[in-house]
Amino acid sequence: MRVLGIESSCDETAAAVVDDGRRLLSNVVVSQIDIHAEYGGVVPEISARSHIEAINPVIHQALAEAACTWNDIDAIAVTYAPGLIGSLMVGTLAARTLAALKNKPLYPVHHVEGHVYANFITEQADHLSLALPSKQPEFPMLALIVSGSHSQLVLFKDHGDYELLGQTLDDAVGEAYDKVAKILGYPYPGGPAIDNAALQGDPRRYELPKAKLSSPYNFSFSGVKTAVLRAAQHEVGKDFTFPSHRLSELLNDTQRVDFAASFQYIANKTLVDATEHAFNEFTPQSVVIAGGVAASRSLRQSLSARLPLPIEYAPMQLCTDNAAMIAALGYYYAQKKQPTSPFDLEVVPSLSMTKTAWI
Repeated sequence: MRVLGIESSCDETAAAVVDDGRRLLSNVVVSQIDIHAEYGGVVPEISARSHIEAINPVIHQALAEAACTWNDIDAIAVTYAPGLIGSLMVGTLAARTLAALKNKPLYPVHHVEGHVYANFITEQADHLSLALPSKQPEFPMLALIVSGSHSQLVLFKDHGDYELLGQTLDDAVGEAYDKVAKILGYPYPGGPAIDNAALQGDPRRYELPKAKLSSPYNFSFSGVKTAVLRAAQHEVGKDFTFPSHRLSELLNDTQRVDFAASFQYIANKTLVDATEHAFNEFTPQSVVIAGGVAASRSLRQSLSARLPLPIEYAPMQLCTDNAAMIAALGYYYAQKKQPTSPFDLEVVPSLSMTKTAWI
């Protein structure tokens, strides 16, 4: 079954074609990072307008690179939740229109659940060269989902049959990365910038707190973010009234990389401690990480070092927002769910994964 996936939940316009939930034929992504970097974060109105300009060319390119016509496409999968409402509306309108015009079944997909299914893509067309896992994950599967908007630990018993074990109680880890990067004077997005800077820093120089919570599976990152701010103010001899956006002017290069490394050490420890605890309690057959922060080299290394089973990671290109993961999940939706009428589909900007389990 050949599925066209469409993704536009935030600041990437993407389309991809995937066979049988595992074989990638094309993966086209137009990023808006350069546009939003000027503002230090995503501006929703700008994002929606950019999607409008890119959506049709991206879909056409995905079909062309997959060497497909519409006769070859069996279904369309599209992100309908969660995300920025204007961005979601652009992608779903395109998908609804095409589903109606081309008479294709339409499957609305939850974006966060979709991130997990990047790990199910194990084959690719000859013209692609991604470093894919050698085999699909096995159930029960433990998934650590970490991005700019989401930090969740989920136990999957099967496709569509999952339980949310824990989640962030405040900032998502990716959001904390962005805010710490801004304090230290690194560019947006903060994840790659912190990851690179931390390679040169001392992760033990600054003692930062790890949140103590009643549940071993929940996360909190607002405290460590504030701790970085206060420690940086103290380091340069300023009090809490000193503006955070001016701190980077006073920090030297060594201090900046040491703060980056110290923050990343605690962020990783928070995530890996919870994942290891869940692994020991539920003894899953496989463990995956998903979402933009899953591209972090240090997180991958930390998780592999702590767990007793080998972990195969999705390629970096499929960790950040893309449509390949949407198309892959769409295939599994099609095996167990009825398609949605293109005339009935509505976006749900704040829908939790807890509302979307289908078994």
